[in-house]
Amino acid sequence: MNAANPEVDEYIAEGCGRCDLVGTPDCKVQSWQEEIKALRRLLLESGLTEERKWGSPCYTLNGKNVVMIAAFKDNCSLSFLKGVLLKDPQGILEKPGENSQSVRFARFTDAKQIMEQWDVLKHYVFEAIEVEKAGLEVKKKAISEHDMPKELQAKIDNDPDFKTAFEALTPGRQRSYMIHISQAKQSKTRLSRIEKCIPKIRAGKGHNEY
Repeated sequence: MNAANPEVDEYIAEGCGRCDLVGTPDCKVQSWQEEIKALRRLLLESGLTEERKWGSPCYTLNGKNVVMIAAFKDNCSLSFLKGVLLKDPQGILEKPGENSQSVRFARFTDAKQIMEQWDVLKHYVFEAIEVEKAGLEVKKKAISEHDMPKELQAKIDNDPDFKTAFEALTPGRQRSYMIHISQAKQSKTRLSRIEKCIPKIRAGKGHNEY
């Protein structure tokens, strides 16, 4: 078993720190203490290195992110960063969103579920490790293959500073903004989303980053 990271001890005690509920009983992490601790033990037994990234426990192999633990309002999850490459014979992996190209997660609402699937989950973790060892990569759609919302394109065309900031984003962040904005059905809502996203885009952040 690999060594536990004190930063993850802090996460379990206080929460991820990405909202104002950190350190309070209402923090989502507090709702899933038993489940998170069980998943942590499983991952430490796998030999992966325990780190804390984006506020949450992240398990890495030679510096590469393999799997994460996340707490939500209705469940906690084990998120496989290249989960789309796993075989998933048990059918327990889900897409976190309609447009997710790589991540797949298994979610839990009771520690008993984790214990019942312990050997299955361990197999999935070891398969994820082998995927990383083999250097396999997820073939993602290029930015050009995604539909650019016309409102976002107009903003890019008419605001040189915004254009520079948007093009400086990583491809993944560009894609995330395009999807987030295009999901709004009405033009005025898309424009509103663009305005709300401008400060984050100028700061080089993704739309879900704080």
